[in-house]
Amino acid sequence: MRYLITGSAGFIGFHLARRLLEAGHVVAGYDSFSAYYDPSLKEARNAALEAFPGFSVHRAALEDAEALGEAWSAARPDVVIHLAAQAGVRYSIDHPETYVSANLVGTATVLEAARRAPPSHLLLASTSSAYGANTTMPFRETDVAVHPMTLYAATKASNELMAHSYAHLFGTPTTAFRFFTVYGPWGRPDMALFKFTRAMFDQQAIEIYGEGRMSRDFTFIDDLVEAIVRLADRPPPHPDAREGMAVIPDDTLSPVAPYRLVNIGGGSPSGLMAYVAALESALGMEARKTFLPMQDGDVPATWASAELLEALTGYRPSTPVSEGVARFVDWYRDYYGV
Repeated sequence: MRYLITGSAGFIGFHLARRLLEAGHVVAGYDSFSAYYDPSLKEARNAALEAFPGFSVHRAALEDAEALGEAWSAARPDVVIHLAAQAGVRYSIDHPETYVSANLVGTATVLEAARRAPPSHLLLASTSSAYGANTTMPFRETDVAVHPMTLYAATKASNELMAHSYAHLFGTPTTAFRFFTVYGPWGRPDMALFKFTRAMFDQQAIEIYGEGRMSRDFTFIDDLVEAIVRLADRPPPHPDAREGMAVIPDDTLSPVAPYRLVNIGGGSPSGLMAYVAALESALGMEARKTFLPMQDGDVPATWASAELLEALTGYRPSTPVSEGVARFVDWYRDYYGV
């Protein structure tokens, strides 16, 4: 199969591209290598991918329609997985223009490219932040989610709606998936686990928001990639082709488009302090802790319903936090030589 992955030098894009390349697929990456965080980490990920003969990379901004069109034509993708975005919940409070450009304009550019040269399946990343102010747990894909807490969440929810409209109008099978707190080796330096680990090695206190009472449905990166790979093989059928199909309870198939929305999370939330305890165990040291109030735009808890993912793929994320955190620490020690 031929894949095009936007955001291939990012945390998730790198792991997904490597998994597909190891399986013998051809992967074209597309990434702007932005300076949102240390570009050398992105370059290191990309160098690991370039060791595979089936990989090529196109360096350009997502909003550059001409560059994306050229990359698309060269890649001739069977499947497109759109991961590129301006990430970060709190960064969006002070830098809204970046999110409008990368997430809204950039995704529109991807959808237009898919309109001109449709792949057999278009998949795009959303986020658990789209559930916003919802408090009923676990979060189900069928829940109404119309109260985003940040512009980041609003742009990703908008991406889902944009993709649905294009699937309806132009018929490209499209799956949107909502990630739940992904972590693991090669992660982003602005993520909590990375920041905590760096602070502890530097013998500094870690900042714990929400007074440590928050919980998250932590999803290990390998589990996330496994789910994406399996979903890629299950494009949603067009409404005209569904007669006689088995009905999946609480499926999110659109009545008017070949479109589906799926959570990717294990359905097993952990408390933030249990996450910190796993890191302390992996590092063999106790963290000095500074407890702070919850930050603007944050939510006290996330919890994924994994029933639809499991019904579609026979799989749900299951890596224990203790194992996932230990694997991140092993990578951190090796990468930074500490």
